[in-house]
Amino acid sequence: MTDDPANKLAYDETFSCIQCGTCLPACPTYKTMGKETQSPRGRINLVKMAAEKKIPLEAIREPIDLCLGCRACERVCPTNVPYGKILESAKEALFEQQKDASSLLKRLEENLFYKQIFPKHQVMAVAGSLLWFYQKSGLKNLAHLTHLTKLLPENLETFERATPDVHVRGMHRAEHVKNETAANYKVAFFNGCVMDAVFGRINDMSVKLLIACGCSVVIPPKQTCCGALHLHGGRRAESKELARRNIEAFEAEAPDFVINNAGGCGAMLSEYPQLFADEPDWKARAERFSQHSIDISVLLAKLDLPLKKTLNYRVTLQPSCHMTNVQKVVNEPIRLIQKLDGVAFHPLDDPDFCCGSAGIYNLINYEPAMEILDVKMADVQKQNPDVIVTTNPGCLLQMRVGIERERLQDRMKAMHLVELLAEACGIE
Repeated sequence: MTDDPANKLAYDETFSCIQCGTCLPACPTYKTMGKETQSPRGRINLVKMAAEKKIPLEAIREPIDLCLGCRACERVCPTNVPYGKILESAKEALFEQQKDASSLLKRLEENLFYKQIFPKHQVMAVAGSLLWFYQKSGLKNLAHLTHLTKLLPENLETFERATPDVHVRGMHRAEHVKNETAANYKVAFFNGCVMDAVFGRINDMSVKLLIACGCSVVIPPKQTCCGALHLHGGRRAESKELARRNIEAFEAEAPDFVINNAGGCGAMLSEYPQLFADEPDWKARAERFSQHSIDISVLLAKLDLPLKKTLNYRVTLQPSCHMTNVQKVVNEPIRLIQKLDGVAFHPLDDPDFCCGSAGIYNLINYEPAMEILDVKMADVQKQNPDVIVTTNPGCLLQMRVGIERERLQDRMKAMHLVELLAEACGIE
């Protein structure tokens, strides 16, 4: 049957896995759960069996849902198994299976978040403004004083405490911040959706850093959500539509580079060509786009930072999994940190181990995410840093949660790499 959701599974790709187990030590869920079904090779075997109709498709739902999608297994695999492709095919098949059977309330919820909130800049702007009002009006203090936050589910209460102060002006950034005397590059800046709504100040700092380093910056007004949350939720068609909109928006600016500052978004942008495997014209456009799309650290590492301040920090780095494993960006953040006067860099023993954020994984799979975070925080505490530097908003929020859970707020903080660089350059 052509409409059988199981036919969407990347069956042929499963044969590249030789079941050697090299992936096991790299897998966070295998390390914390200790089950073969929660390992990459276990999940691949389940996908193969579901495609062969040896088990029902529903049997793979829990193992697939509990996968972080960090893709650390791909980096260590001796046969280059395309685990990401297998995983996304499974998510798409599972989504197709359940969407017709979903309750009306569930369908309304999905339509609201995936179609009416994340892709719409103005809606995200309103969400950011409401969060800013909650924080600045005194409502947050009142909620804590009266213990109203205790009424929230544990996952929401935890992340309410860890959410940083929102700077709402970041949502109203000028569309063109051109530096006509720029000696270096013309770059187009990718805002992101959650990044701009919650971490708008980091986006502002990113633009200021680029200008300070001699770049001319444009911010395409018609850009939208990268589509990662949609793809990871099995909504491939919606992800493709968002990709088309972004490609068109950035093509119009003809930049030297498309700059992002979120590891997860950057990974999605770099893999746009995979969405259009069956559309040659769009695939060619997506390839041109992805070739120009880079993390901000890659460009800043090529330029001269206008350093002005000495920072007396002991720093460790929690790298974004998607930046490391998909974008293949590893050394640039470290080189930038090591350029800073007064900063002592102490790498984690196992920097490639996921922090447990993985988009919204830490919200919908709270307990497994916290078990993974506990492993990460044990590594962090060995380094005893003043600052945990991250390169992705999800990681940043997760590390703030880790600091809260370990009661380390008085001696440790989490910062995005851009925040650290901006401080060293005297940029606010």
